[in-house]
Amino acid sequence: MYLNILITIALLLLTAVILSRLFSFPKNIWLLFIAQPLVGSSAPIIVFIGGILSSELASDPSLATLPITLMILGVAAGSIPAAMLAKAKGRRFAVYAGLSCLLIASITALISAKIASFELFVFASLLIGVGGSFTQQLRFAAIESTLNSEDIPKVLSILMLSGVFAAFLGPEVAVVGKNLINSPHGYAGSFVLLAVLILGAMLIMLAFKNPIIKSNETVGNTRPLSEIAKQPIFLIAISTATIGFALMSYLMTATPISMHHMQSHSLQETKWVIQSHIAAMYIPSLFAPWLIKHLKLKGLMIIGTLIYTIVAYIALSGHEVMHYWWALILLGIGWNFLFLTGTSLLPQSYQDSERHKVQATNDFILFGFQAAASLLAGWVLFNAGWHWVVLTSIPFILVLFAVIAFYHKYQQGLQLKAKL
Repeated sequence: MYLNILITIALLLLTAVILSRLFSFPKNIWLLFIAQPLVGSSAPIIVFIGGILSSELASDPSLATLPITLMILGVAAGSIPAAMLAKAKGRRFAVYAGLSCLLIASITALISAKIASFELFVFASLLIGVGGSFTQQLRFAAIESTLNSEDIPKVLSILMLSGVFAAFLGPEVAVVGKNLINSPHGYAGSFVLLAVLILGAMLIMLAFKNPIIKSNETVGNTRPLSEIAKQPIFLIAISTATIGFALMSYLMTATPISMHHMQSHSLQETKWVIQSHIAAMYIPSLFAPWLIKHLKLKGLMIIGTLIYTIVAYIALSGHEVMHYWWALILLGIGWNFLFLTGTSLLPQSYQDSERHKVQATNDFILFGFQAAASLLAGWVLFNAGWHWVVLTSIPFILVLFAVIAFYHKYQQGLQLKAKL
């Protein structure tokens, strides 16, 4: 079983080498490509086993998704400090602050599993989220490291592609480490292996250099956040990414508990569905540059929203493994298109001098809504069942269609203005 982890890491390194030969991007991009899946595996571990382990540790089973919720709340709470620290001390310093937090969190989670403490596990999950808020901003480090602004969507899609490896590493580490160390309900060893991955990322990021921002941040008028937030492009970018992310989290968080705990599907089947879902979140990035070239960002947004509609239909069709598998596969693809669209549009809303506060605001809103969605998922699932989890997602899909219409109208206005 350890072989699967080693093969995944070897394929990650090989992919980085091949892509670096195909694309002449700065070294920072490839360092981020390798390091991101190692630290990014922490979230899939909590998503996969957080609810399962918590259902054993918690006195009230409806609190089983609380660790996942607090992990996401940690991301939201840490997003503004992470951005401010990056601004004051540089991206490299902020990255190591986040990695250190993740290392402490993995050790705390190990202890919580060993002594069967739900409260400590919840705290460890919160720390994983705080650490994750720093590593979530790696995508902005990639944007700042990109020499040509026209390459930003391509760089983001390549960086997102590395998440495929996190999709396999996270659940694989969770399963392999389940009985590595004796603990009342298992999984203590999973967090030992996670700590090893984080230490590996720390070594890789030693070669990372702070991006050089060409423009002088002291030049030009820095607008207040309230003015920036009123821009249509800001509202479109943040709505697309936030709704797409929250809906994905809502359905994904409920899936392992619904499958394994309520429908009695095996742990291996549940792992397969979650791994497939997370892989589907990032594999489309292989084709994203081509899709963006031919369909533009609006086309990606439309396709992503239509895919979410299909997800709702499949998820309502039954409780067999394949219903979950197809729904979660398509959910991952739809998320990729919507998140890539929102992240690519966001830089159009700010100047260089404003980037840190806008990025921090974006992540705070995005992960705040994601946290609320994950907590709500557990409550709805235990009180009303899987079908109502899916049904309550439909109004937000309709909101995405409204955002598409708003974006179309905004583009028409820009084209008309250009002609005058």
